[in-house]
Amino acid sequence: MKNLKPIPQFKNENQEREFWAKNDSADFIDWSKGEKAIFPNLKPSTKTISLRMPESLLSRIKTQANRQDVPYQSYIKTLLDQDMIEMEKA
Repeated sequence: MKNLKPIPQFKNENQEREFWAKNDSADFIDWSKGEKAIFPNLKPSTKTISLRMPESLLSRIKTQANRQDVPYQSYIKTLLDQDMIEMEKA
């Protein structure tokens, strides 16, 4: 591990922004000791996609979404997210 430089005191946010734009944070921070942060209240960015599926499947999805009183697109996202969580556990 290399010797880390001390982080200077900044007079304002603009000065700090300029400093970090010109300097490598690895010279000042030991990122190997970083911890994963969770921000549950941040709204994730979304991307619009086009997805083709059999009409019968879409009909079944819409029926289930309606039973749960949620938009079918949201229901699809929930199903995909749950499936990904299960796959990542394996």
